[in-house]
Amino acid sequence: MFCSKKKSLEAERIVKANDREYNEKFQYTDNRIHTSKYNILTFLPINLFEQFQRVANAYFLFLLILQLIPEISSLTWFTTIVPLVLVVTMTAVKDATDDYFRHKSDNQVNNRQSEVLIDSKLQNEKWMNVKVGDIIKLENNQFVAADLLLLSSSEPYGLCYIETAELDGETNLKVRHALSVTSELGADINRLAEFDGPDTKLMQNSGKTNFKRTSIDRLMNTLVLWIFGFLICLGIILAIGNTIWENEVGDQFRTFLFGNEGEKNSVFSGFLTFWSYIIILNTVVPISLYVSVEVIRLGHSYFINWDRKMYYFGKATPAEARTTTLNEELGQIEYIFSDKTGTLTQNIMTFKKCSINGKIYGEVHDDQGQEIGMTKKKEAVGFSVDPQADRTFQFLDHHLMESIKLGDPKVHEFLRVLALCHTVMSEENSAGQLIYQVQSPDEGALVTAAKNLGFIFKSRTPETITIEELGTLATYQLLAFLDFNNFRKRMSVIVRNPEGQIKLYSKGADTILFERLHPSNEDLLTLTSDHLSEFAGEGLRTLAIACRDLGDTYFREWHKRLEDANAATDEKDELIAGLYEEIERDLMLLGATAIEDKLQEGVTETITSLNLANIKIWVLTGDKQETAINIGYACNMLTDDMNEVFIIAGNTATEVREELRKAKENLFGQNRSFSNGHVVFEKKQPLELDSVVEETVTGDYALIINGHSLAHALESDVKNDLLELACMCKTVICCRVTPLQKAQVVELVKKHRNAVTLAIGDGANDVSMIKSAHIGVGISGQEGLQAVLASDYSFAQFRYLQRLLLVHGRWSYFRMCKFLCYFFYKNFAFTLVHFWFGFFCGFSAQTVYDQWFIALFNIVYTSLPVLAMGIFDQDVSDQNSMDYPQLYKPGQQNLLFNKCKFFICVAHGIYTSLALFFIPYGAFYNAAGEDGQYIADYQSFAVTMATSLVIVVSVQIALDTSYWTVINHVFIWGSIATYFSILFAMHSNGIFGIFPNQFPFVGIAWHSLNQKCIWLVVLLTTVASVMPIVTFRFLRVDLFPTLSDQIRQWQKAQKKARPLYSRKPQTRRSSSRRSGYAFAHQEGYGELITSGKNMRAKNLPPTSGLEKTPSNSTSWIENLCKKATDTVSSFSQDKTVKL
Repeated sequence: MFCSKKKSLEAERIVKANDREYNEKFQYTDNRIHTSKYNILTFLPINLFEQFQRVANAYFLFLLILQLIPEISSLTWFTTIVPLVLVVTMTAVKDATDDYFRHKSDNQVNNRQSEVLIDSKLQNEKWMNVKVGDIIKLENNQFVAADLLLLSSSEPYGLCYIETAELDGETNLKVRHALSVTSELGADINRLAEFDGPDTKLMQNSGKTNFKRTSIDRLMNTLVLWIFGFLICLGIILAIGNTIWENEVGDQFRTFLFGNEGEKNSVFSGFLTFWSYIIILNTVVPISLYVSVEVIRLGHSYFINWDRKMYYFGKATPAEARTTTLNEELGQIEYIFSDKTGTLTQNIMTFKKCSINGKIYGEVHDDQGQEIGMTKKKEAVGFSVDPQADRTFQFLDHHLMESIKLGDPKVHEFLRVLALCHTVMSEENSAGQLIYQVQSPDEGALVTAAKNLGFIFKSRTPETITIEELGTLATYQLLAFLDFNNFRKRMSVIVRNPEGQIKLYSKGADTILFERLHPSNEDLLTLTSDHLSEFAGEGLRTLAIACRDLGDTYFREWHKRLEDANAATDEKDELIAGLYEEIERDLMLLGATAIEDKLQEGVTETITSLNLANIKIWVLTGDKQETAINIGYACNMLTDDMNEVFIIAGNTATEVREELRKAKENLFGQNRSFSNGHVVFEKKQPLELDSVVEETVTGDYALIINGHSLAHALESDVKNDLLELACMCKTVICCRVTPLQKAQVVELVKKHRNAVTLAIGDGANDVSMIKSAHIGVGISGQEGLQAVLASDYSFAQFRYLQRLLLVHGRWSYFRMCKFLCYFFYKNFAFTLVHFWFGFFCGFSAQTVYDQWFIALFNIVYTSLPVLAMGIFDQDVSDQNSMDYPQLYKPGQQNLLFNKCKFFICVAHGIYTSLALFFIPYGAFYNAAGEDGQYIADYQSFAVTMATSLVIVVSVQIALDTSYWTVINHVFIWGSIATYFSILFAMHSNGIFGIFPNQFPFVGIAWHSLNQKCIWLVVLLTTVASVMPIVTFRFLRVDLFPTLSDQIRQWQKAQKKARPLYSRKPQTRRSSSRRSGYAFAHQEGYGELITSGKNMRAKNLPPTSGLEKTPSNSTSWIENLCKKATDTVSSFSQDKTVKL
């Protein structure tokens, strides 16, 4: 555990099947999964070693050691060890809890059962006991916990279908082939264990998640170093003072007290005094600061977990804060990098509309010509009479069913293409229902639509496809399968129908198929193009459908040439592609389909609100450009009102550089000078951009770039231009990007813009982006849990991001900043009194407070009130935080806590410490009590100062609290009551009798606080300390109110609930942009189908069906903008706030 031998890389692995004795001599690792860090024996030493690697803990341990040296310690050791032990214990408990859940997860995986061939018979064995070389039998839906080699399968040709959702988030089935020499061994699925446990690919590639820290953490580290430097300076000043005092006064003072006992070295005395004051003044950065920060962050995390407004009832999925260290960073986001499919969209494809022979089906209009479904519910077409119908499928246009029943040949042929031209596999479940296994969700939507409309795909063999046409079974002979690839952007099948005719059925991107149509289709082409533009304007994914009649003689001759091309050894792919091009011509257009990849609920409103909060959203997607653009329009990231949309599609670095240069010329105009495609910045380093540059750009622009061009744009000599142009644009969409490119884009902005970034996605291809960003958010959607497992926060719907940032993030940042400002103020006021007292006690390192007060001040007297403020405080309500996104901007600009704010807090603390010391000192100077006795003794002075300090800091936190709860009242006033209770107890006769050495001052508290003059001193000190702050804040709010101040005042004045805002019906937007069909599956499944190798003998488990989700409304956007402007402008007649 403590030291492990580094394992050398294996060049090869020798395994003997089903022979454990032989394989054990190679000392392969076992299959036990270890993700935990500790066990019972190693927890304490390893955890303590890790904790004291932290600078803060090591520093306080060093102070503790100093306090054990009697010559320099003015404080007893318990003042440091108590809070240190508390911090270490709390952290240890947290680490132990986290590791317990790791052990629990490991045990759950390790104890899963498998069937292993042992001693010539199958035996149940736990996965953790599986050895390299074991032969394992797998059944349907069984979990796999090792790297296995497929030996044989019950499926024909030794095929096995696997789902890798837990590895890569993909739910589509993947095909694996058994070894040819072992494929006929048996009917069961048998596999050989190759790599176990830590040697598996998953464990080898799991990597380590980067440790993320917030900008406030980084700032605090800098400030703490400054404070340590300040502390050393104070120690040096007091040490020099002690040296001078020893030379000037000390000799006579010692002679008077002790006689001639020898001289004391003044320099050595100053050296000891330096360390003594380092111990005394260390409370300026108490260890309780770190404890309080962690407790506050933990509380904020629980608020996220408990938020019912971020709970998705559809899947019973709550929001989850998977880390407790980044909450305040959520209030400072400037850039959001989002995936598209499954993040902005539902990743559920639904057949919405179609155009057949020049007529649109799927739109239903009322008497006024407005589309029904936008204004009121319309009864859907009923499919209940068909037992095979998908109950989740809904279609509103009854005219299509009427055309089918009337026998329209074009409609029948159109639906026939949908039922025949695909790679879908069918099977029946136990209830006799057809289940489709699809490689592409788009194909699943089309085949399901054809099934519900009466053309049911039933089954296939390598040579035939069987469908049911309006109740009549029809078997088509499959003659050829022209598969899809990214270059062809289409797929075709050639079949012989029951009448003996040879037909070519094709579907693909409209821009591709339209080039291959017969000239006689010109009129229909024009009409269908208009329909496609209309579909694309609604953000639908479109697909053109066409067919062609083939003669027997021509097909036989063409098929012979195809067989020769398949047998060729040189230029095989080019020959096949040429034959495909030859036969896919003179097509007859049938129509087009429109599939909706539905936006998630609330996406449009969320994006609009985040834009108002000055957050820029970049979409990084693997989808094609047309699809991404349509989704951009659908969610209002792209609008027709934009000044210009720049599309970068160059194929070389030179072309990309030139396109970026032209785009910047259009954007900046003549305001900037250019040279050789590069922007000339005077006195500016490359990639350094500022807000002044952004303010020179007027208007809204968008940038769209594909993955090929992005690869060139990310090169060192071009990324300067890319970053500047992208940051000037309101919207950026990157299409066809790889997971690595997603991470590179995030790193580019993260590094050179010095901005806080957030990445959100739902699939395994988003993991690198999620890990690269400051904040990673995972959507628990359709594509497994890899994104969630790699994320810092997770929830089920994109719309919850708005509440996460504008409410929880903003509140967390607001609370943490207030907490830090108050904490530094409080401790400077508390600690610097010792500095002033040093000038009046001969720099002897005598403490001005009682030692017990020093020990309890930060952990008892003042800990709970500041925790309550840090956890519960809020300047405006959650609803106002959502309604006025502009409130989010101070966090992006670091306005609430920065170096300037820190110095203001230090100055405030120094002023308070002066008032706390010199007002009682002046009042006690040569003063007598009401009974005529002298009251200016050391202990009475200490009690008076301590009482004044507790009351002053309590009044100050009461002034700082914006949102009062019962907990705030109890903690603030209860802390004062606790102080007096402990004070009187420590100065009582009872405790003196038990601990006479620790509590020697009996009755001092009662005697001092019984004097009216003491209370007058406390009152004067309190007023002098807080009155300047009260005056300053009153004038600031009255003369220079912030937006938060105005909303808070308006919020207090409101006595009734906000009125509800009506939603306007959504109107369809027309656009000239057209969507291209996006095939989601890979090339090669056509060959697999025609070979017959994927024809199954048994049913596979059913897949989830399609869901129906209500469409979004965008009228909320107008209400939001109008409400934000109108309401804020009404706060004050003579004050204008720019939103």
